[in-house]
Amino acid sequence: MNPTNAPSVQPSPANATQPLLATLDALLEPMAQLCVGKGVPIQAVEEHLRQAFVKAARQACEGANPQRRNSRISALTGLTRREVSRIEALAAPVRRTTHGPLTELFNRWMSTPPYGGPDGARELPRQGPEPSFDTLASAVTRDVHPRSLLEALCRMGMAEHDTEKDTVRLGASGFVPRQQWEQMLGFLGANVGDHLRAAVVNVLGAGNEHFEQALYADELSTHSLQQARRIVSDQWRALLAQVTPQLEALMQADAAAGRPQDQALRLGLYALTQPMPPAAAAPSHTIPPSKES
Repeated sequence: MNPTNAPSVQPSPANATQPLLATLDALLEPMAQLCVGKGVPIQAVEEHLRQAFVKAARQACEGANPQRRNSRISALTGLTRREVSRIEALAAPVRRTTHGPLTELFNRWMSTPPYGGPDGARELPRQGPEPSFDTLASAVTRDVHPRSLLEALCRMGMAEHDTEKDTVRLGASGFVPRQQWEQMLGFLGANVGDHLRAAVVNVLGAGNEHFEQALYADELSTHSLQQARRIVSDQWRALLAQVTPQLEALMQADAAAGRPQDQALRLGLYALTQPMPPAAAAPSHTIPPSKES
């Protein structure tokens, strides 16, 4: 068992290329799998990659002479100045947010007393005094009727409405709207994107700008993995129950003190289970589990 994080190492540019490209293999292969699986051709990916390079170079050139900006972007990216000008003329894509009322409602239901806690979400009466679904929905937003929120959750398979008892319960332990393709992609981009941004800032900076840790364990059986999944799920519910009220208290304190509320935090937990790689390809940093781990 091996807790790992990315150390802050700043090699010279000449020595950085090959390790960086090797790292890109691990990052790009899953995205290539997704694109091939959904019929997205490489030409479309290349165009978005070019735009991303120009955006990153533009940010690196902030404060430089505007008349020479495209030349500097060209030098940093390897693109021609004509190509840079073409991309700069494109309208900036709108980055979709995945933090909507359904997400907030789900998280509060899972973690905020009296609606939920370490044991998960309670089954709620649809109407009536707190705790009910209507009071929960109204606490999240007054712009959307509680009935509309309930119908949306039920349509995505995230909640179930017992019409005979007129009660509502969550049908999943995580907000994964599998029937909503665009929203699933939005979560993928937001969650994985922010995780990658945190890691990149740490690698390019001092190494401790963002919390970014992982735990790797091997030599497990399929039976043990089933138990490990339950452990991870329990830990996530406990984390939600503990952190969500504390974050809400911080937001309320900021509002009361009149502090600018212009910062955002994304906190996540992920787990991947897969067969161990062949011994020759095993990660060099992996060490056998020990009693101290």
